[in-house]
Amino acid sequence: MNIGSKNKKRVVLPSRPELPTVDQMLEDINKAAPDDLVFSILEKTEQDSSRPAYSEAELRFQQCRRYLELNDQLKEAQGHLQKRREELQAAGEKLYTTVEEVEGQVCRLNI
Repeated sequence: MNIGSKNKKRVVLPSRPELPTVDQMLEDINKAAPDDLVFSILEKTEQDSSRPAYSEAELRFQQCRRYLELNDQLKEAQGHLQKRREELQAAGEKLYTTVEEVEGQVCRLNI
């Protein structure tokens, strides 16, 4: 048996008040004292930020964009490294062949 579940009264919440009109908001702003806390918070926020404030979605978009740019740079660097690796392998093989030729010439001269 669930105690209290049958005895709970359903609470009816009051309806949401109407949103203020633009004129009402402007009137409130004009009536506010210059030292109102909201204005000091807004001033501090403007002073603290050296760049415009972005929304969370804009920040995520910029992060994704930066990630894609870096990913492209990494792919490009990988291609350059692969090319350099192949060049170094070819140079190593050529060096090995040249060393064998020199050793062969030295052996023939020692005979």
